[in-house]
Amino acid sequence: MLQLRNQIKLASRTLLNNQVYYAARCMSDDSKDKKDKQLFNFDFNPNVENPFKRTGRILKNDFIRAKHWIEDLFQEDPKQKKYKMPLDRIDAFIENREDVRIFQTHCDILIIGGGGMGAAIAYWIKQKAHHGLNVVVLEKDPTYSEASTPLSVGGLRQQFSLPENIQMSLYGAEFIRKAKEYLGDNVELNFQPYGYLTLATEEGADTLRANSRLQNELGAKNEILTAKKLKEKFPWLNTDGIALGCHGLEKEGWFDPWALLCGLKKKALDLGAHFIHGEAIDFEFKQQREMYVEGVEFGKYETVDRVLARLPNGEIQPIKFAMCIIAAGHNSGKVAEMARIGKGEGILSVPLPIEPRKRYVYVFECDEKKHTGAQLNTPLVIDPSNVYFRREGLSGCYIGGRSPESVEKEPLIDNLDVDYEYFDTDVWPHLAHRVPKFEAIKVKSGWAGYYEYNRFDENGIIGLHPYYHNLYIASGFSGHGIQQCPAVGRAIAELIIDGGFLEIDLTRLGFDRIIVDQPMMELNIV
Repeated sequence: MLQLRNQIKLASRTLLNNQVYYAARCMSDDSKDKKDKQLFNFDFNPNVENPFKRTGRILKNDFIRAKHWIEDLFQEDPKQKKYKMPLDRIDAFIENREDVRIFQTHCDILIIGGGGMGAAIAYWIKQKAHHGLNVVVLEKDPTYSEASTPLSVGGLRQQFSLPENIQMSLYGAEFIRKAKEYLGDNVELNFQPYGYLTLATEEGADTLRANSRLQNELGAKNEILTAKKLKEKFPWLNTDGIALGCHGLEKEGWFDPWALLCGLKKKALDLGAHFIHGEAIDFEFKQQREMYVEGVEFGKYETVDRVLARLPNGEIQPIKFAMCIIAAGHNSGKVAEMARIGKGEGILSVPLPIEPRKRYVYVFECDEKKHTGAQLNTPLVIDPSNVYFRREGLSGCYIGGRSPESVEKEPLIDNLDVDYEYFDTDVWPHLAHRVPKFEAIKVKSGWAGYYEYNRFDENGIIGLHPYYHNLYIASGFSGHGIQQCPAVGRAIAELIIDGGFLEIDLTRLGFDRIIVDQPMMELNIV
């Protein structure tokens, strides 16, 4: 009953605070007649919620929460609970928890997008702030049928050329290694620690060697192999045209991205975050006369204040926030346009350069009597042609694909249908050349997903938007977001709660680089 008593105390204190706040507003008015009217008529300003109505709404929500808590406390027979699915499954737990959530009309922090990135941000903010901040995550499709996270191949690597990407992926490896400590014993990410094998021709050999040196200096562990050493270590590999290979020895491989998303979301819910099924369709703005922004006439500055969310039943509900984070994956560019980014003047004329790009992943089989490539230590191989493949299990099954080599070959994004002809013309010839036994492979199935493609420099955009003082961005990772979401979630939490980056300095990946036209080019994009 202690929790119920605390809820009643909180509601009573809220009522008193509302009355004091409203009295202060009245006393600040110069007109005594209007002031007296305010004291007895609380509907004089349609833009300010009646304090008694607001208190009643808060009391109602508090008592509903207390009711659920008491029901759970005194529930004698667990079988009486009408759960949809067994609670030993993480996704079932999440769905059952979401069923009893009360719609949050106000929050401290609103996260638009509840995929891997949004869930990681919610987790880290609640982990650091606990009950000090009310966090709401708005996700338009909680089944994640078209989300990038569950449709990715789940790769984890440090073989990047930018220090920031290397450091974020190093932390991602550490987070995955300690996933049960962070997210709970029920989380099983099925990490396969067999590394990446990046191959380079003579033309790219110096770059591969320099990148490897930087990666190892920052804490990665990989080795450079000559063509001869490659053949000795991976006898199934055709090394024609290959000068060097970089093989990850630790902290690289692949994992289950769906399990990571579920684990992050479940833990965020445990910590008190609210996940709402709805789609952001517009922003509402608030004028802040006291703020001065360069290039804006004093007193004319407006900042984002509320998001209009369309719920599954078609209802439009506003959500008022203090801070908002755009983590909507491949839809982030469209969400930013709602906030006038790319549609206004001055800084607001610069768009958020994130758009969806469709990518195919093919599942194919190879007869293991003809090919020994499915032995346990087979890494995820990246060919100079940008074709990649990795094994899937130990029964001769593989997955692989290739990003289009030109903009002209980019597939349409109006659906997620798979083009199997693309495999025959653009993927299979390179696979068969690099692994001769792949000449006899058979495609079993495939799927397509969206990259949140940053057309500016194919790197993540992380941090506060330079125009708005309360709008953050965490998007544009162009295929490597899932492995970096633990680090990005922590970084956004640091910016909001601690006032700056603490663990990894990601300043160079901010929106400012787009304004000043200084791309942070990553050489190792797959």
